[in-house]
Amino acid sequence: MKRFHVHVNVDRLDASIRFYTTLFGTGPSVVKDDYAKWMLDDPRVNFAISQRDRQAGIDHLGLQADDTEELNAIGDRLLQADAVALAEKATTCCYARSDKFWAEDPQGVRWETFHTFGDATSYTAPSAADGCCGPSATAAATSCCGPSSSSCC
Repeated sequence: MKRFHVHVNVDRLDASIRFYTTLFGTGPSVVKDDYAKWMLDDPRVNFAISQRDRQAGIDHLGLQADDTEELNAIGDRLLQADAVALAEKATTCCYARSDKFWAEDPQGVRWETFHTFGDATSYTAPSAADGCCGPSATAAATSCCGPSSSSCC
C-alpha cells in the first residue's frame, strides 16, 4: 500500500512543528535541526517540513512505496508516460536512504516516488554532487531533490 508524501519548505521550523503537531494531534516521528517528519496513518501520509534556505511553500508531492516491486511498478508507469526526469538508486535525502523516480506533471509540479530502506545521519549524501537536495547553489541547480526546474529549491 502506498503512502502519499508532501514536503513543505518552511521559514521557521519550530513554529511549523508546533502548528503541524496541533493540526495532526501528534508530534513528528523525526526531528532534526532543519527537518521534521510525521508518518501518519489517518490520513496515510508522509508529511515532511524543512528549513533549508528555500522559498517557503510546497516543495514537492510524492508516493512512498512499501517495497521495491511497488516502486518499480510506479516507475514503469511514469516511463510509459515519458515522465521520468531522474532515477536515483541508493540516494541519501531527508535523513533517509532510498531509491527514487522523479517526474514533473504538465504544470511543472515535481513528484517524488520512492522506497526508503534505511536511515541516514545527514540530510544529503556527504558529497553534494552525489546527493539529493544538494546544499550548495551549484548542486541545487542540477540535483535538487529531483529534476531541475525554475521552481527548484
